[in-house]
Amino acid sequence: MKTQREFRRRWMLVSAAVTGLLFSFNTQAQELDQDSVTYRSETTTTTTQSMDVDTDNDVDDVDRDRPYDGPRAGIKGGLNLSNLISDNVTDNKIREGFHVGVYGQLFSSPAFTIQPEVNFSTKGNESHFNEGIIDQEVQWNLSYIDIPILAVFKLGRAAEIHVGPYWSYLVGANIDYDGDLSNQFREVDRDNFEKWDYGLAGGIGFNLGRAAQLGARYNYGMKDIAKSTGARNILGDAKNSVLQVYLAFNFAANADE
Repeated sequence: MKTQREFRRRWMLVSAAVTGLLFSFNTQAQELDQDSVTYRSETTTTTTQSMDVDTDNDVDDVDRDRPYDGPRAGIKGGLNLSNLISDNVTDNKIREGFHVGVYGQLFSSPAFTIQPEVNFSTKGNESHFNEGIIDQEVQWNLSYIDIPILAVFKLGRAAEIHVGPYWSYLVGANIDYDGDLSNQFREVDRDNFEKWDYGLAGGIGFNLGRAAQLGARYNYGMKDIAKSTGARNILGDAKNSVLQVYLAFNFAANADE
């Protein structure tokens, strides 16, 4: 009997100890599982936030780079300050005029592209001539279609350098005069001038965001514009010279949206 009672007592003690251990192990396991879930949740949230930040940065980078890598195309126009370069002219006065036209860039690049243009442009000047018996004040009114083909060097996102040749076709010519203009030159039209002109153009444009550009350009003529005897007697070796200030609108910016 004593042996049986001792056996039961020991069995109860062992059973209680095992039950306690099992209860303790189960409690710790539950706590570890909750901690793991919390950690996974925090990790997932952090990862999601990180992915959102990276995605936003990528979108921002793409949005920042896209409008400046793409080619520009649209309309442009502005002020012309024109003059005639000639040894025969003793007193030159700048003629104020305008230009207006279209432009486009041939390919997409963040550093360099080619930009052709077609512009209507007024040129000429106001001049005083004193050659022999002729003492004359004349305003030369010349109108051209200009076709520049420009190399464009992009200075990051802020600006562009434009340089290249141009060709011009004379579409109209007349004069306003006051003085002793000789009889041989009283009737003036485009037949008194060379139909074609050519020269060099160069300038800079500052980008106003994606959709516009403000710039300045100088066009230096390299061909004598006078053709008839009367025109040569007065103008001699006169060549066109034009300073332009322009505003260009980039219609291609809307295509990138």
